[in-house]
Amino acid sequence: MTRLALRMLRHRPGSAVASLVALAAGVMILMAMGALVESGLRYKPAPVRYAAADVVVAHRDITISAKDLDGEVVRSTVRLPEGGTVPADLVERIRGLAGVATVAADDPVPVGLPDVTGHGWASAALTPFRLVAGAPPAVEDQIAVDRRLGMAPGQQLNLVVGGAARTYRVSGVVDGPAPAVFFTDAHAATLSPHPGRVAAIGVVAQPGTDKAALAAAVRGLAAEADAKVYTGADRGLAEGSADLDARDLLIQAGGAFGGYVVLLIGFVVAATVGLSVRHRRRDLALLRAVAATPGQVRRMIMAEAAAVGLAAVAIGVPAGLLATRWVRGQLVGRGFVPATFPIADGLLATVAAAGVTTLVAVLSALIAVRRVTAIRPVEALGEVAVEPARGGKVRLVCGLVALAGAGSSGAFTLGAGGQAALAAAVGMLYLFVTAVGLLAPWINRAAAQALAPVLRAVWGTSGYLATANLKANARGTAAVLTALVLSVGLGGSVWFLQDNLERQTLAQRRDGLRASQALVSPAGLPVGAADDARKLPGVRAATSVRRTSVIVKFLDGAETVGAQAVSGPDLTATMDLRVRQGDLSALSAGTVAASSIRASTHGWEIGDTVPLWLGDGTPVRLTLVAVYERGLGFGDITLARDTVAGHTARDVDDEVLISTSGPADLSALTARHPGSTLVATSGQTRQLAADLAVSAWLNRLLVGVMVGYAALAAANTMVIAALARRRELAVLRLAGVTRGQAKRMVHAEQAGLLGVAVLMGSAIALATLTMVVHAVTGEPLPYVPPLGWATVIAGTALLALLTTVLPIGRLLRVPPMEHMGVKE
Repeated sequence: MTRLALRMLRHRPGSAVASLVALAAGVMILMAMGALVESGLRYKPAPVRYAAADVVVAHRDITISAKDLDGEVVRSTVRLPEGGTVPADLVERIRGLAGVATVAADDPVPVGLPDVTGHGWASAALTPFRLVAGAPPAVEDQIAVDRRLGMAPGQQLNLVVGGAARTYRVSGVVDGPAPAVFFTDAHAATLSPHPGRVAAIGVVAQPGTDKAALAAAVRGLAAEADAKVYTGADRGLAEGSADLDARDLLIQAGGAFGGYVVLLIGFVVAATVGLSVRHRRRDLALLRAVAATPGQVRRMIMAEAAAVGLAAVAIGVPAGLLATRWVRGQLVGRGFVPATFPIADGLLATVAAAGVTTLVAVLSALIAVRRVTAIRPVEALGEVAVEPARGGKVRLVCGLVALAGAGSSGAFTLGAGGQAALAAAVGMLYLFVTAVGLLAPWINRAAAQALAPVLRAVWGTSGYLATANLKANARGTAAVLTALVLSVGLGGSVWFLQDNLERQTLAQRRDGLRASQALVSPAGLPVGAADDARKLPGVRAATSVRRTSVIVKFLDGAETVGAQAVSGPDLTATMDLRVRQGDLSALSAGTVAASSIRASTHGWEIGDTVPLWLGDGTPVRLTLVAVYERGLGFGDITLARDTVAGHTARDVDDEVLISTSGPADLSALTARHPGSTLVATSGQTRQLAADLAVSAWLNRLLVGVMVGYAALAAANTMVIAALARRRELAVLRLAGVTRGQAKRMVHAEQAGLLGVAVLMGSAIALATLTMVVHAVTGEPLPYVPPLGWATVIAGTALLALLTTVLPIGRLLRVPPMEHMGVKE
């Protein structure tokens, strides 16, 4: 049957090519996305800063336990956004263990130089850094610097530490793997943003020591401090780096969109292959009539699908490699991933992509052919001649169940918020499209009945033929309707979601900033900068802002949430968060304010105790004192700066918002804080818009892949459906229908199908977009760019024109007798 399958493919090039295109594109997309996710999962950072340490003690993540719906305990691990710390007194306890040669604490200190951090001198042995000139720092105003800085002993270097400018004298020059400066250990301790705690502790074992036993002993002490022990290749995980951020980004992006892309590709491949087999039922019935057994027919179909799948893999894998390289170049060029981050070759992704697409193709073909192989040959020949008047009861029940599931997802979306609402809404979109696909025969018949007067009025006799054909071929056009609805639904909902998020973020930030100017500095501002601003004549209010993140429980896991820590008695004079409940004047240490979306997601009310973890993993229980609306523009969580003091990676403020009562001379403020600048808050909003455009690029890329593949599905489906109408059009021509009438009939059919698809797709898209926007931004109605919506509608209409009207026009130019003997 394999030889027969190959001959069938050669004589049926149209459907074979359509299936090949869908499968090859699916392999390319899955391979490119899978390679990125695989790169993130396989990435193990090599130890650099702690390369000489045998054991590293650090607190880089937390594990949160929760119970799922069936009561099973689920544990999720979240990396700490502020790095985490361990007690400094653990150093002395570890030093007392047998086999310890060197133990040193390491606590990086920002120094205001690009890609350079400060450390205590004792930690130099953990890399190690080698002294090549001069001597180690001995007093507070001395530093040792890496040779890459181009300094020599005796020279002076200006640094910004703790938001204040200081001058140090170079005592020595060191050589190591990365630029760094070293203070005395005592001075480094005074510069620490978290006194009494350090970022990590490195241990060097004595020669001949059993390192496994030493690690076990250290692990016992670390467990008491709620810290982890890293050894071997895992030591790189204890070093905070941009590579780790890139790893998390790739995994999160793949996790957020990967499932939906796989589902979409499976949906498209199943529809394309299934429709291809459906239009060949006549050939398959003839094979049954000439004594082919059901098993032989099924094996032939499996061989065809497998052959097309293998050809698609041969095309899709090289295309996937090129796509992966292009995406990597874009990610590096836009700053998402460092140039040094290794992107895997995607061997596992290639195998998975090839296996998934081929398996889906084979199963789809078997499902499509099951009816022809399940009945007797004579019944099969009779059934393919005339479409059954009714659809199957199983299909109807499944369609109604999918419709009910979509409604349930919609209800959950309205009651949820944040990522839960987004996931539920996208799931609702797929359920709606699935329901349309299953109920399409009934929808087509009802639409044909409703559109009959319009089609007859516009196209006359051709409109009558179009109505009759839509009714008679309701099941045959189900795949076409589904593909069009999927294209319109995805293009009109998921794509516009990013526009709404950007628009609302900018609007909330612009409308919520009451301050006219902001004092900013790349190295951060000292804690007293806001007090200095308030003392200047003409300054009405000044608020310091420190941006951070917190961790909150979410369903059966946890998520990192953006937050801001503010100080100043006149917060409402510099920013308007649009408080819905409570009072921001009550914000102090031990309290918290939350956005309305975040509060509704977790069911928080004013006066409730809110459990969360600060950025360094410290658990806190805070009292909710206010709920505000502008969470996108200012962060979902607002804390008092005293709450986060000692729990952030640097003890400086990101900006000071300043409101003036009239013209005010603020030049003395910048003079007092070297490296700082005054900017208009309107300029900050423009910069935020630019930053959002960059960060939104990845979402747009992933969404664009989904929308583009949905459009490809619609094109493939309509091309196959058009090619399968050769004999039908030939019979009409022989019965007296002119070529012009046949062409107008096709135009009327497409107008009817396109109108129904646009109407249903728009309704689904609008429902999905409305629910997501309401859940994420709180706005009752979404913003839909007029040009964008016109592009979706025009693109769908153009798709129908190119993939149906033009192929049909070509078929009509061929004499009808030439098409009587073929199906495709």
